[in-house]
Amino acid sequence: MNHGFILGKFAPLHRGHEFLIQHARKKCNGLTVLVLSQHSAAIPGWLRYHWVKSTFPELDVRHVIGSTSTQVPESSIPIESASSMQKVEMILRSFSDKPKLLFESGIKQKRFAQSFGIQHITIDPERINFPIETSLIRENPHAHWDLLPQNVRPHYLRRIALVGPESCGKSYLAEQLALHFNTVFVEEYGRTYCEKFGMDSSELDFAHVAGGQLYREDKMALQANRILFCDTELIVTQLWSEIYFKGKCQPWIFWADHSRRYDLYLLCAPDIPWVNDGLREFEGQREWMFERLRQELESRGLNFEIIKGDFEERISNAIRLVERITK
Repeated sequence: MNHGFILGKFAPLHRGHEFLIQHARKKCNGLTVLVLSQHSAAIPGWLRYHWVKSTFPELDVRHVIGSTSTQVPESSIPIESASSMQKVEMILRSFSDKPKLLFESGIKQKRFAQSFGIQHITIDPERINFPIETSLIRENPHAHWDLLPQNVRPHYLRRIALVGPESCGKSYLAEQLALHFNTVFVEEYGRTYCEKFGMDSSELDFAHVAGGQLYREDKMALQANRILFCDTELIVTQLWSEIYFKGKCQPWIFWADHSRRYDLYLLCAPDIPWVNDGLREFEGQREWMFERLRQELESRGLNFEIIKGDFEERISNAIRLVERITK
């Protein structure tokens, strides 16, 4: 009974890594994948660990976090600190009762394997199946979109948030932009929720709406083609809470709307007629909410543009602005 190991940063996880893991698991009785990271990593370690674990849920995947205090010179594995090295050694020694194998696509880790008396096995050393370096994918992920697994793509999406007061054309614009850019959009969950449960909302209802909006966004991000259009986001939920509850909003909604990243906000002006669709009831608050949104976006230093005019003008201007950030 032998046991295999794969050590890497997976920054990002790509099809080549999947190929390596899939072939390694066929050559051993058990396989442990160590995702190595530091707190200062450009791509958070928890996210890279999630990529590997969600792709291979049946495997023993471990997140090895090291400090940045002590550098390891000329390390033959992608470890940057002494604490990471110590943790890797502890994991390897915990399998002392089994012959161990170390898999990789090259020979960088061969000397490390030899120092532990571990058999080193290279899979596809000529990189015939995936002839590309991880660094090249990281530098231009959109150019190598097909090499990114579905659960990795959301990290590299261009996210466009459409925000604004009631009846300002957000939903129509999101749908049209998604059609133009051959991708998908996130529908406004608050509308779905109110259609089902009514407009008499409590703070708990707002928690459901905020959570549902994030859930929908994460779900549609898996289907998006390089760009994701979001019909509203949690800054808008925060402002609706202020309207309903005299300026108050739950702390976690503040935390969540500060945590999400969007490449561009399209702030839709209320210069088109207000339409009562049975759910809208704040016609008199449109100008206030528009200015309040502008205030929030400006004070946070977020990238936003104002969209106004008739529907045709809105669509053409929005396409031009999106193209500017996606080239």
